Amino acid sequence: MALITTTIEVDRPAEVVFAYATDPSRFSEWQKGVVDGAMDPPGAPRVGDRCLTTRRIGLSNRVVTAKLVRVDPPNTWAVRGVDGPIRAGVDVAVEALSATRVRLTISVDFKGHGIGRLLVPLIVEREARKEMPANLAALKQRVEAAP
Repeated sequence: MALITTTIEVDRPAEVVFAYATDPSRFSEWQKGVVDGAMDPPGAPRVGDRCLTTRRIGLSNRVVTAKLVRVDPPNTWAVRGVDGPIRAGVDVAVEALSATRVRLTISVDFKGHGIGRLLVPLIVEREARKEMPANLAALKQRVEAAP
């Protein structure tokens, strides 16, 4: 549908920001609605691996699966949703501004399938536009506060 892009500057090295922003086990620390996450298989992510994210949707938890389509640490990472009525494509870009400061850009594009075709424009995109700035602010706060 419509690409949603949010950018924030973070006072930490690119490697640190990239590692935190692309680690599904940390998503619940800075993304609203995320309860858990993991890569499958575990270990250093490779193109083709699955990113599993458990999200709180309504009154239940739902595991969402995405396929890793690009990984170039510490610069870019991208996944594409492969299941469910709402599938997100997420692109992460980390641009070094100096040795200790980066510009982090996260872009999300939703594709609806079945009932998701109605939900994406009516609810999902609007919620994502509200949540993404807050999510990135939470990421910035956590990463900059880490030792």
